[in-house]
Amino acid sequence: MELNKTIDHTKLGANIEKSQIDQLIEEAKTYDFKSVCVNPIWVKYAKHKLKKTDVLVCTVIGFPHGTHQADVKSYEAKRAILDGADELDMVINVNALKSKDYHTIIEEIKGVVEQAQGKTVKVIIETCYLSNEQIAKVSELVVQAGAQFVKTSTGFGTHGATVEHVKLMKETVKDKAEVKASGGVRTYEDAIKMIEAGATRIGTSNGVDIVNKRRKENDSNTSY
Repeated sequence: MELNKTIDHTKLGANIEKSQIDQLIEEAKTYDFKSVCVNPIWVKYAKHKLKKTDVLVCTVIGFPHGTHQADVKSYEAKRAILDGADELDMVINVNALKSKDYHTIIEEIKGVVEQAQGKTVKVIIETCYLSNEQIAKVSELVVQAGAQFVKTSTGFGTHGATVEHVKLMKETVKDKAEVKASGGVRTYEDAIKMIEAGATRIGTSNGVDIVNKRRKENDSNTSY
């Protein structure tokens, strides 16, 4: 797969203006990224602006802390799909995981998967707060609940993706799910390390710089 098609071109936060979303969308069109990842309020707008492209619209559920009740996450997913979302990135209830309340984790993921109606669900486990044992366990739960991806981070935690965590997640899910690395993936070198570790999707706001660096590398290689 081409590097650009591993990238969810991302603009999330509390203070995002329409002009920033327009720029995100235009960049996604220009570089043919896999998706734009935006807050739920921008889903319908982004879907309209991208309707003549193959760039998907991704949005977030229970974001950024994962502390919404399961039925609220389910409704949020339903509304996002109605607005045109192609992919949903949901945040788990980290406290439930740490309390070993695995039933809650499975049920909230299943609720979002059901509302997604066959569209891709990526489950954000916020690795920065978890032990390796917890990362492996929740990755198993993601598979059990029927989601397509396990994702490292929101980008709002204490740190984002690490190569070690991506490797662990991939070793756990094997070919039963895919891995998305996000948070702190800022350079071409970062992206390549995550892909080599097993990630098939990269969440980043630096997609343009990453792809441009790849093109420069290719140009340099072909000139010798």
